[in-house]
Amino acid sequence: MKLTDISYARAVMEKHGISPQKRFGQNFLISENVVSRIADAAGSGESELGIIEIGPGIGTLTQKLAERYRKVVAIEIDTSLLPVLADTLSDYENVKIISGDAMKTDFEILVREEFGDMRVAVCANLPYYITSPVIMRLLETNGLFESVTVMIQKEVADRLASKPGTAEYGAITASSSYYAEIEKIFNVSPANFIPPPKVTSSVIRMNVHKTPPVSCKNEENLFRVIRGAFAKRRKTLSNSLSGETSKHTKAEIEAVLVSLGYRADVRGETLGLSDFAKISDALEL
Repeated sequence: MKLTDISYARAVMEKHGISPQKRFGQNFLISENVVSRIADAAGSGESELGIIEIGPGIGTLTQKLAERYRKVVAIEIDTSLLPVLADTLSDYENVKIISGDAMKTDFEILVREEFGDMRVAVCANLPYYITSPVIMRLLETNGLFESVTVMIQKEVADRLASKPGTAEYGAITASSSYYAEIEKIFNVSPANFIPPPKVTSSVIRMNVHKTPPVSCKNEENLFRVIRGAFAKRRKTLSNSLSGETSKHTKAEIEAVLVSLGYRADVRGETLGLSDFAKISDALEL
């Protein structure tokens, strides 16, 4: 029987006396088509790849990953699910379950100890409440991963994949584009989960850059500029940045922007990563 069979999935949960926990944002996948498509996207068919899965739940996606890739290490924060996973993944010798919190995991050590010289990708059905922190933590691992494929709330996926000048474009869009090229793959309706979430989900794949697409003198300052640019949305960039620093007045920031070829009243949401890099090099916050 398959874990994508809702009757079987419920029987497994009943056998172990567990149910999806709201405090962990758990919504278990029960769609054969969806889990297969996510598993395929995670490594684009490169069977020798190692996979880190975050939040395996009852093991539905984990099984598909194990069938496609060389090794899977799944990190599960909910200790009540460990006996379930030991049961549902007992036939897969290339799977290892680690009890832990992805936000506290040292991924460099994990990759070195579990995968050696294997290339590694990440795959996850992320709880909505920790989506952005987990994504940024994974991307900030200095090219440790080939790619990061995650299922997240559609609203966040639209924001991550948006372009400058659109309503969805924001600080996380510009910041994440420094680390990866983001591709939105497909949407997932609530009916594909137990329990059904209240919103539509989306699967995105982030192809991690080997080197950043732009150069800058100071990465920390670049991200300060990006965060500052969106601190006061629909305000001019000089207004937003002046509120984030005591080093420069609004007039001084406007002068720098004009010297770089921008209008004095330019808005942050119209600028791309290369623009922020140029401004960062000329303006230390």
